[in-house]
Amino acid sequence: MEITAARIASIHYTLTDDEGRVIDQSSEDRPLHYFHGAGNIIPGLEKALAGHQAGDRLQVDVRPEEGYGVRNEALVQDLPRQAFQGVEKVEPGMQFEARTERGPLLVTVVEVDGDRVRIDGNHPLAGQTLHFDVSVLDVREATEDEKRAGRAATR
Repeated sequence: MEITAARIASIHYTLTDDEGRVIDQSSEDRPLHYFHGAGNIIPGLEKALAGHQAGDRLQVDVRPEEGYGVRNEALVQDLPRQAFQGVEKVEPGMQFEARTERGPLLVTVVEVDGDRVRIDGNHPLAGQTLHFDVSVLDVREATEDEKRAGRAATR
């Protein structure tokens, strides 16, 4: 059975950066199950998986435009420390949900310098080409509940 819209695919993957460092991977006992065609995974990987079937193995390079986007330097801002009222200690790596005119945005603290806090609203993988090594384990029809939800049922 091929991976097509409204089917559930189960995959193992390893994601690496341009230097070959592992960024993420599925664990051997917990493959990723996703509903194909619902945008549950990044577009470039979903497109590459279309038409594949159980037993297939593929290498996929996903450009930023079809991954986590191109970096937007306008999303990097310096804020006064008092913008973080109620937070005792602000440190690099901390994440906060910011309210924007477009809705909520997850921001990461990248630098703290005295009363200045630099935040970055880009996804940590924005601007990077992503390299996937993928094994397709299984493809099945989605259940009616999964079709209504637009995602694979948790197991």
